[in-house]
Amino acid sequence: QVQLVETGGGLAQAGDSLRLSCAASGRIRIGYNVAWFRQAPGKEREFVGAVSWSGTTTKLADSVEGRFSISRDNGDKAKEWVYLQMNSLTPEDTALYYCAASTYWNRVRKEDYEYWGQGTQVTVSS
Repeated sequence: QVQLVETGGGLAQAGDSLRLSCAASGRIRIGYNVAWFRQAPGKEREFVGAVSWSGTTTKLADSVEGRFSISRDNGDKAKEWVYLQMNSLTPEDTALYYCAASTYWNRVRKEDYEYWGQGTQVTVSS
């Protein structure tokens, strides 16, 4: 089992930065890649970015490339951290942000992810 808990969401203004954190525990070390997705009201859940289980490879959606970055800290034995650094925020980034884990790499479909957190809300005003 893998447990994921997101924190760091909140209110921001256009142009601001936020950093989201995903605390991952359980069997996360055993080959699980971690991704961030987001879902705006009335829209489908969309892929934002992912980091490989080793932390050495990342992938970002075109819509956030150049503004967002993702990283992974393997931390202690009990918990790992995956971060989503979001810069130059726009109102279009407003969404509920989720982290998710999968043994597959380079997947952007939510159906390919086995474990999900509860999400953290990001709201960006203009």
